[in-house]
Amino acid sequence: MVSQILRQVAISPRSLRVRSATFTSRSNRSSIRFSSIPTKLQRRQLHHATKPSSNFISLLGYDHRPILRNVHSPPSLLLVSQVRTFSLNSIPRFVFHAMKIPTAGVTVGVGGLTYANYKLNDMASKSSDFLSSITDGIKSAVGAVRQGIDFDLPSIEIQVPGFLTNIFSKSGPSATSNQFQIESDRPRFIKKEDESNSSEPPREVRNILMNIDHNETLRLPSIVVIGSQSSGKSSVLEAIVGHEFLPKGSNMVTRRPIELTLIHTPKSKEEYGEFPQLGLGKMHDFSHVQQTLRDLNLAVPESECVSNKPIELRIYSPNVPDLTLIDLPGYIQVTNRNQPETLKDKIVELCEQYIREPNIILAVCAADVDLANSEALKSSRKIDPLGLRTIGVITKMDLVEPETGAAILRNTDYPLHLGYIGVVCKPPANRNNQKNITSALIQHEDQFFRSNYVYSQRGIQVGTGTLRRKLMEVLEENMAKSLFSIVGAVQLELEEARYQFKVQYNDRRITAESYVAETIDSIKHNFKDFAHSFGKPQVRHEVRTMLEQRVLDLCAELYWTDSKVVDLPKVSADDLYWHYKLDMSSAALTKSGIGRTSTQLVVDVLMANMEKLASMEPLNNHPDTSSKVLNFSNEILRHKFHTTADQVENCVKPYKYEVECSEQEWADGVKRSITLLEKELESCDKALHHIRNTIGKKKLRAAIKYVLDAEKEEAKRKDTGDSNNESNTHAIPPSALISSINDIMEGDVEHNRLHFNPKVLEKAREAIFLRDRSMILKYRLAALKSRQCKSPDNKQYCPEAFLNMVAEKLTYTAVMFIQVELLNEFFFQFPREVDNRLIYDLDRKQILSFAKENPHIRKHLELQERKRKLEEVMEKLNYLVRRQRDIEGRKGPTNF
Repeated sequence: MVSQILRQVAISPRSLRVRSATFTSRSNRSSIRFSSIPTKLQRRQLHHATKPSSNFISLLGYDHRPILRNVHSPPSLLLVSQVRTFSLNSIPRFVFHAMKIPTAGVTVGVGGLTYANYKLNDMASKSSDFLSSITDGIKSAVGAVRQGIDFDLPSIEIQVPGFLTNIFSKSGPSATSNQFQIESDRPRFIKKEDESNSSEPPREVRNILMNIDHNETLRLPSIVVIGSQSSGKSSVLEAIVGHEFLPKGSNMVTRRPIELTLIHTPKSKEEYGEFPQLGLGKMHDFSHVQQTLRDLNLAVPESECVSNKPIELRIYSPNVPDLTLIDLPGYIQVTNRNQPETLKDKIVELCEQYIREPNIILAVCAADVDLANSEALKSSRKIDPLGLRTIGVITKMDLVEPETGAAILRNTDYPLHLGYIGVVCKPPANRNNQKNITSALIQHEDQFFRSNYVYSQRGIQVGTGTLRRKLMEVLEENMAKSLFSIVGAVQLELEEARYQFKVQYNDRRITAESYVAETIDSIKHNFKDFAHSFGKPQVRHEVRTMLEQRVLDLCAELYWTDSKVVDLPKVSADDLYWHYKLDMSSAALTKSGIGRTSTQLVVDVLMANMEKLASMEPLNNHPDTSSKVLNFSNEILRHKFHTTADQVENCVKPYKYEVECSEQEWADGVKRSITLLEKELESCDKALHHIRNTIGKKKLRAAIKYVLDAEKEEAKRKDTGDSNNESNTHAIPPSALISSINDIMEGDVEHNRLHFNPKVLEKAREAIFLRDRSMILKYRLAALKSRQCKSPDNKQYCPEAFLNMVAEKLTYTAVMFIQVELLNEFFFQFPREVDNRLIYDLDRKQILSFAKENPHIRKHLELQERKRKLEEVMEKLNYLVRRQRDIEGRKGPTNF
């Protein structure tokens, strides 16, 4: 190393001159003499003379030049060396060579420490197992002694120092075995309170995807529980949940798949179950959950026994892990007489449908049954030949010898990649009234397996806590493996949903609330249009039409059927007969309950229009809402009906005794009467013309003649019978007289009646009535148009005009109060009742149900909701992908 430094000095920018003089170093150690050209031996002497221990720093100074004296040469002879430059690149090599020895020392030290740490951990593990076995043996011995002796031995507590506990414990300081088991059972993502939210994204993704109508590509892995009947499937699931909630029985009580979603709620102590499909709300009593599951399963008839329609159950608890389990019907070997012969194949087909990828198979087998006869392992190997997705669960471990159970759990005879886990799943009888059996069951299992040292060997997994932890780890690993494929599938579904939403609805977003508001506004708008179109003129028209028809009926009843009406224009003005008839017809019109009939008429018209409005858009898609609209409309009208009718009756009461009439009112009444009779005459002519065209003129004329002749004959016989009856009242009894008349009629008339159909004779009588009514109407029209009916003083000669004038007065009075008391109140109350009955009483669920009654809106909302859920799922999946990459990055190799 020193020679290299000398060599660097020799090639430095300053020149070294060799003089023939004696070289003396400042350290005053030695002097070297050599000839003009130094030999190899002289160079070696120079190297040893200038070793690192000497004060060689002075040689490197620029102010000191070494002088080499040659003893043989003359003083004047000088040797001039070559001039060379000093390079800085040689410094790293110098440092590298200088660090070789310290680096080697550090490497040897680290290796030694690593080996010592390994040996120390191995010793601590063996010591911990040894101490645990000794402690368990002492406890079991003390327990046996206590059971054999009547008196109680004093309890001895041996406390191990903290530093020894830390040394010989695998997991650091711990409390009791029960607490250790529960801590080990707790999933790694819920060990701390602030880490509990890390499991929420996968659970939320699963819950959202379950609510989306999707294909098989969006399925997240679930744990499918299969096994033979009575193999302990229900006990395993109840041990995981901590409650007895599954139906039990011998007659195949599990007939439908049960999709069980366990949701860990660390911030709440509440434990309850929910059936989302049924909407029964929170069920805190798990016996009710059990009964509901039993009813749903037994609803499948025994002729089918198995249904592929799943039952969805969610359980919320702080004592359960976040898992998704599917309980399937157990395998059977033989069917009974009430079960179909194809039941075994149906169960196998249903199980194969669920145990396909990416689901995890939980094959439950009983320890007291040879695994070679296990239907669960047989089915799982058919779908998963390598056992990469299968976890074997051996139940009833307390029914076999420990060596036999350990041999099964070693996973050598029927190997599975995920191994076997042995469980007992039998909680102790005395649970101290604990509702949740998890802690008691884990403690009981821990005592059982610790009492047998064979279960403490390496490679053997036992306990419900181990099973829970294993399920969570495997489920997380499977989700991590299938995460990227799920992301791709969700991305495709999201792009398709966005495309459909863009094409069909142009990215127009709606809500159920906005649709309800739009519907209510449409109802109010339609009602407003109706209110503007139905006012006082329309009400007056309806009431006037009713009263005019009543006037026609009174005229036809009292005047047009009277044979003396032909002589009415010629009678004296003081004829009391016609005055009496006029007063009677006026009283019949005014005292006929005009208030009730007119109010009822308007109510009927309003309800008819409301029915029309309820059948229009948009209420035609909402039958329940239409019924509500009609119901509260009827309530409003009925509420005001009696008040309005009484008001109208009170106001028309003066017209019942005397009706005053002016000239103008009389003239208007005459005009309306003429118009009314002309319409009646026109309708009569149309009806008569229709009968002629239907039957035929000749046939109708013959039928009319036949009817008239029959009436004349009947009148003659009636007159003859009356006269004979008066003369021979005591000679001929009435029954004999009636029989003789019937015989005569049957003998003389029956042969002619056979020529005409009864319907033809009925039409002939109707034609006779219409002909007579037309003749009377023409006669009365001529009378109304005559000069005699120009003055109201001749009202007894023109009853049609007088009654029409009275009807007009009644119409005006009735409409005025109907408008004020009924119509205005209805138009005012209806919009407010719409708000109160159709908006304010609806909750969020009812609003959504109302919107989905419209098929177009339902399709729009479903596509929009699907798009939103897929976007939410995509956001959470991206978060999971980032977290997964961070985890993989932390697990990667560390670069020093």
